[in-house]
Amino acid sequence: MTFTHAVIWLDHHKALVIEFDPETMRERRLEASSHPTAQHRSEVRSEHEFFAKVCDAVAGMDSILVTGSHTAQADFRHYIDKHRPTLTDRISGWETVDHRTSAQLVALARQRQQESAKGLAPRP
Repeated sequence: MTFTHAVIWLDHHKALVIEFDPETMRERRLEASSHPTAQHRSEVRSEHEFFAKVCDAVAGMDSILVTGSHTAQADFRHYIDKHRPTLTDRISGWETVDHRTSAQLVALARQRQQESAKGLAPRP
């Protein structure tokens, strides 16, 4: 089954990637690796590896809604702008939300799609 829409919920340690179409959805959970090293700024390298995994998980999507904490989204956005700029045009929005169920996240993403289809201005 090929999905073209996704919603991501993330913080700095884990991500939930939900691919969906009008009738079905599939979830994937990704975790940041916790391999601290004595290397300078290893936490940044680990975060970049994690964000790269999240980007790879949604690489084929046409529409991506990113949700989660404001700080995690800001760091993920910075990573995308610097390392994966081709994803920028496929991100339909950024939504600061707390923990939600998968069904609630998909409903939010579908709502954003409907707003976009009606020509309503996307939220920042």
